[in-house]
Amino acid sequence: MTSPIVVVTGANGLVGSHVVSALGKRGATVRAVVRRVGTAPQHPHVEEHVGDFADPTFAATVVAGADALVTTVHPLGSGRDDQRRVGLDGTMTIAEAAVDAGVPLLVHVSTAGVYDRSPGMGEVDESAALVPDDSSAYGVVKRDVDAALERLAGPTRVLLRPPAILGPGATSIWNTVRPAEIRDDEAERHANPDQTFAWVHVDDLASIAADVATGAIATADDPESGPVAGGCTPVNVASGPATQRDYLGAVTDALDLEPTWDESPAWAGQIVADRARRWGWTPRVDLSTALEELRAGLRG
Repeated sequence: MTSPIVVVTGANGLVGSHVVSALGKRGATVRAVVRRVGTAPQHPHVEEHVGDFADPTFAATVVAGADALVTTVHPLGSGRDDQRRVGLDGTMTIAEAAVDAGVPLLVHVSTAGVYDRSPGMGEVDESAALVPDDSSAYGVVKRDVDAALERLAGPTRVLLRPPAILGPGATSIWNTVRPAEIRDDEAERHANPDQTFAWVHVDDLASIAADVATGAIATADDPESGPVAGGCTPVNVASGPATQRDYLGAVTDALDLEPTWDESPAWAGQIVADRARRWGWTPRVDLSTALEELRAGLRG
């Protein structure tokens, strides 16, 4: 049996690099798409492809003959226009190129941020209400990318929806960027201690992405059993319960700072990931391990 060929955009990012590694462990040949020479992960069976996936010519070349496409790129810290240009338009350029090339499977790393998690909202499964238009640019644009992929007929499409992604790295929002904001701005140390901190570790997110992309999680007629063949299936990818007392408490403890707990309105529900578990996914990294990794990185 030949190894599957999987294209990964953002292959040098936090999520993308872990997906590349997970794919390599599963025997896949990976076309790692990056913008700069020499930045793709160095693993056996990884081919570096340097270019802009939003360029139709480059996109068509890199997806030709592939078995799956995994898209991971979104410019989180940018304005709405840049998020649409890269996250929406760019993703759809390479996704449409994959459709034209006959690639049978598209896996998109979306976000649980597409869901309305206003105070008072309860549990959030894949049928939950999405954010309204006046929400943050990130949630709205990611919502619109999901909708555009849902309209894209042909291949099997899977929308992975993780909440906060924990894991070390220079570009890690929750292990690096957010802690720096908390360190530098006292106002960022305020939170309702009971506010839900929905999370998943990057290793566990990469694991389900790789399993879907390589067919280890097979397609099905029922979305509760697997990705619907030829359809578009969202799936929440979240680990166990946690609160801001856990996350902000860990960050401030590591930085030798004091959090300020308040009673501001906050969402206290959960991201329900029963569908992913029915597909056979089981998170391996528990909360204490993820937070100790966070503390160690900040203290180091």
